[in-house]
Amino acid sequence: MNVDEFKEELNKLNVKITKEQEILLEKYYNFLVEYNKHTNLTAITQKEEVYLKHFYDSLTIVKAVNINDQSIIDVGTGAGFPGLVLKIIFPNIKLTLLDSNNKKTTFLQEMVTLLNLHGVKIENARAEEFAKENFDKYDICVTRAVAFIDIISSLTLPLIKENGLVILMKGNFTNEEIILREHQKELQVKSYGIVKFTLPYLNDERNLVILKREHDIKIHDYNSILKRHKKWVKE
Repeated sequence: MNVDEFKEELNKLNVKITKEQEILLEKYYNFLVEYNKHTNLTAITQKEEVYLKHFYDSLTIVKAVNINDQSIIDVGTGAGFPGLVLKIIFPNIKLTLLDSNNKKTTFLQEMVTLLNLHGVKIENARAEEFAKENFDKYDICVTRAVAFIDIISSLTLPLIKENGLVILMKGNFTNEEIILREHQKELQVKSYGIVKFTLPYLNDERNLVILKREHDIKIHDYNSILKRHKKWVKE
């Protein structure tokens, strides 16, 4: 996917991109590839692949929710996907990037400075520890290809406010969907929906799993959920 194809596909998503945002994404790509030479951030470095598999893929979240000025946390953000791409295209969001890898959060700090982005917090912590201190804080939690669906649901649902959403960006996950359906109540998921689509040019399957929380989750409930999810994985 070259830049023109990228813009064309974004137009189909009703996402408009300015010249300034194009320049920011170009800077993002160049810095990512250069930094990746000494710090392992991604196996995808070819420009057309980055624009398709990282930049465009990150923005497919708009198939599940309208992004405007929400508070959003990206759990397990890695090199900033999808969170940092969302911030570039939707600058009014209030963004938190969470990752337990210090090398990756250092990269993110440098990237945010390079791009002169405001309203971005970068947290170097494990999700389960961060969640304990940040219940009911965000409108939207996003994760991309992070952990099994039962584990990541357990870690992220407490982070969102009432009526907020957790959006899990997954590939093929048929077996995981069974786990979610069977353990929906234990995971304290009020409801879930799935948006299925394929990436253009590749026809790779993608799934956006949209979760709503059952009710307020207290710290003792959260600790119990964390203990149980190991059993669900074995099942």
